[in-house]
Amino acid sequence: MEEALKRLYKKLELRYQSHPWHGINLGDESPKEVMSFIEMTPADSVKYEIDKASGYIKVDRPQKFSNIVPALYGFLPQTYCAESVAEYCMQQTGKKDVVGDADPLDICVLTERNITHGNIIVPAIPIGGLRMIDDGEADDKIIAVLKGDEVYENWKDISDCPESIIQRLKHYFLTYKGIPGEEATRVEITHIYGKEEALEVIERSKADYLNHYGDLSDELSKATRELMASKD
Repeated sequence: MEEALKRLYKKLELRYQSHPWHGINLGDESPKEVMSFIEMTPADSVKYEIDKASGYIKVDRPQKFSNIVPALYGFLPQTYCAESVAEYCMQQTGKKDVVGDADPLDICVLTERNITHGNIIVPAIPIGGLRMIDDGEADDKIIAVLKGDEVYENWKDISDCPESIIQRLKHYFLTYKGIPGEEATRVEITHIYGKEEALEVIERSKADYLNHYGDLSDELSKATRELMASKD
């Protein structure tokens, strides 16, 4: 019975498009290699993000300034920033009362290739991250390189990344929510961390996802069994 249900769900995945957050597999090699879902590219002058309910890309807001995201920008499927991610942030910073931002874990993917549209899946190798706190919420940005990129694939850790690129990323995330005439939100980047910490953050975001959403296949199997039992 259990195996039959799993085969059925696999066939349904082939017939219907998966939700980018819940339906795409992060990858068998995660966290060392991850499948990232890209919402924005450096060519975009509008802030796009996933609509959590439908899975479609939506316009969040026009960019208010001339700053441009300096990398492919999106999130890691089947991750969630909640208690475990927030706990790690507090451990590493000594801060208190930090909570997760209740979103998938963000990722920036560096590549020398000219990828001009989002709504795509990109295989990436994490090399570090920005520990960002946005108005008391842990909002880490994982930094990765495109798998197989001829130029950037030799960067194994954030220490291999030129300082100018790190500064561009920091500037973007410290200013991209700013709106002229309005008080700026309290955004800070406390640390630039390397690969090992990035892998830890990813693992914690996976744990937070399972804690809040569970395993989809298991949930479907459980619901099906309960439905069939109710008919007996």
